[in-house]
Amino acid sequence: MEIISIAERPINLLQVIGAAIVGGMETYVLRLLQRLPSDVFNVTCLCVCESRITSQLRDMGCKVHITPITDDPDWQSIQLGVSLIQDEAIDVIHAHLPNAHTLTGILSKLTGTPALATIHSRYLGLRDFEVHKLMQTHIHVVAKTAYFHARSLGVSPSKLRFIGNGVDTEIFRPVAKTDYLHSVVDIVPGTLLIGYVGRLSPEKGPEVFVQVAGKVHENLPDCHFVLVGEGPMREKLENEIENLGLGNYIHFAGLQSDMSQVYASLDLAVSTSYSEGMPLAIIEAMASGLAVVATNVGGVSDIVEVGCTGWLHSIGDISGLAKSIIALMSDESMRVAMGKEARKRVEEKFELNDSASQTSELLRSLTQLGRHNESLGTMDIRLKRPSKKR
Repeated sequence: MEIISIAERPINLLQVIGAAIVGGMETYVLRLLQRLPSDVFNVTCLCVCESRITSQLRDMGCKVHITPITDDPDWQSIQLGVSLIQDEAIDVIHAHLPNAHTLTGILSKLTGTPALATIHSRYLGLRDFEVHKLMQTHIHVVAKTAYFHARSLGVSPSKLRFIGNGVDTEIFRPVAKTDYLHSVVDIVPGTLLIGYVGRLSPEKGPEVFVQVAGKVHENLPDCHFVLVGEGPMREKLENEIENLGLGNYIHFAGLQSDMSQVYASLDLAVSTSYSEGMPLAIIEAMASGLAVVATNVGGVSDIVEVGCTGWLHSIGDISGLAKSIIALMSDESMRVAMGKEARKRVEEKFELNDSASQTSELLRSLTQLGRHNESLGTMDIRLKRPSKKR
């Protein structure tokens, strides 16, 4: 029998991913895994369905397994999860979204494996809190609002960690303005372009962006607007734009794979969300040298420095949002200056390598809690196969 110390081999990490849309959570997971050192972590992923995300995970060298991940996990998912933990000698489980957290909590209790749940929203939801209390999972939040909310609910500091979102400042950086999006939506090169980047879903408030665009157009008729993303509200938004008579000025770019080119095409980034955690789209835009006008929700106020890197307004303040956009689009020098300050702020506060490094250290620290053999501390016992006789 051979005894292998966890310190002498890579950490076996199981990622449980509760959704498969193209959104902030999925982007967070992909970027984190890209930066976890391969000599330190072996990564296995448990996903809700086959999708573009699972293809990307496999391309990165991750093992990927599929199972239903519901709010009330079924036996199939529990059985598969336990088998994976045993067969892959998993040292720590990392969950994303409440449904994944629920399954992870059960697997953690059944196998004695330390578990971490990342909360991507602006507060700790009831399901996440219940699973944490019952299963004693560890909580990692990406927004300060979620941290203080968790503390107010009684989550112990020893079980709670705040590590903010970050972006790759080498990929997202100021470059000469391009006409990439102009060609995508077929408008004249060089046209001033104001962008919304996000899912076309109710919590993101894309209909507010459309209404704000209508007000801005009344004052700046040469400006155009673009929505980058897809979602269930697209048809409704198309009808609203047609009713407003703005079909020639508000455009849909759909999903885009080269987001650095998207930001290089914009003159200003706008976020009209009703709810956010620590939105990557705003951080990416600022890293690309864009000023931002946004609704003041969740962790947005921790990102945007009012009057320096952009402007914030209350939810649904269409007039205020429009007024700030008009002011910035009418004053190029102010817009450029804010964009430079935005870039500086991201470099100082929201660098992805810093975020990934802190998360890596957090995962490593959890392995010290032991996995299956508490009496052996951090030792993992594996049978050594006898050599074949010649």
